[in-house]
Amino acid sequence: MNFCYSIFLGVLGALGAMSVSADQHAGFADDLSAYEARIVNRSLLLDGVRVGDKMVVVGEHGHILISGDEGKSWRQASVPTRTALTGVTFANDSMGWAVGHDAIILRTTDGGQAWERVYFEPDLQTPLLDVWFADESRGFAVGAYGLFLESSDGGVNWSRRPFLSEPLPREEDEDEDAAEQDDFEDDFVDPEFGEDYHLNHITAAPDGTLYIAAEAGHYYRSDDDGATWLRLEPPYNGSFFGTLPLEGDSLLLFGMRGNLFRSEDRGVSYEPIDTGVESLLTAGYQTDDGTIVVVGLAGTVLESDDGGRSFVQYRQSDRRGYMMALPLDAGGILLIGEEGVVALSQAAYRAGGEQ
Repeated sequence: MNFCYSIFLGVLGALGAMSVSADQHAGFADDLSAYEARIVNRSLLLDGVRVGDKMVVVGEHGHILISGDEGKSWRQASVPTRTALTGVTFANDSMGWAVGHDAIILRTTDGGQAWERVYFEPDLQTPLLDVWFADESRGFAVGAYGLFLESSDGGVNWSRRPFLSEPLPREEDEDEDAAEQDDFEDDFVDPEFGEDYHLNHITAAPDGTLYIAAEAGHYYRSDDDGATWLRLEPPYNGSFFGTLPLEGDSLLLFGMRGNLFRSEDRGVSYEPIDTGVESLLTAGYQTDDGTIVVVGLAGTVLESDDGGRSFVQYRQSDRRGYMMALPLDAGGILLIGEEGVVALSQAAYRAGGEQ
């Protein structure tokens, strides 16, 4: 286990994600249903998505929760695993997929009420960390050590392919150090399995451009629907945990120690943004009125009203770790993480979580 992934697992461990039962570890059959809990909405939860008029959230012990009333109440879905789930996505109101530890992939066709296991490879001892679908048929799941899976039949079947990237094309007069770094990167690529950097987050811009935020300063872009990947060069060697594509060619990239960068040319160049925090930044979203929200550990909630060029910090008094956030009506926020799910009005989170 390398240093950067140790940090990532340390984050999850600090939040309780690694307090798993024996059946979650590689080599054990995972044929049990998710734990049922009366206060399951207060368990560790790691990702979430809006699906039409409801929200679907996933987390430890195979928990998948659904709310149809802006986070006021939750019900637990029927899930055939107790493995920690780390990512979830939907292609439409009915079809969705969730991924997690032991390289597990779940699929739903009824909007998240019931799930089936479609992929499970515990012998890899490698978690999947995120999942994305372009439509009802084609999608990718990404994870630790360069694990990259793809499906072309709606997630019924999955195949693994080596994750390989090419450096961003350079002008002839660009410095030799950059070219040497490209050669250094290529020297450590396994031809069978590809690059082994941990792929933390995959997302698409409105124009279809795909981005993957990864560890050790690695960041990737695909201009051809994921067929090939370009290796971009953010000015930071720490791990990245999220990308937020904005209007046009602009995007935000964020990760360890409060590092956040803004690009206006699809990741070719970057401007560092002062966040005023040193906590890990995990996720973000932009609302219809242009407001940008980025969340992270230690109660971090950042807000921007100028396209991500500057941020105001609203540190939550509980100092909990947030792994994801979703927008609610009237500017509110659903915080997802160590404390489960917490729904706050805009006034409440700006006041530090005071209801």
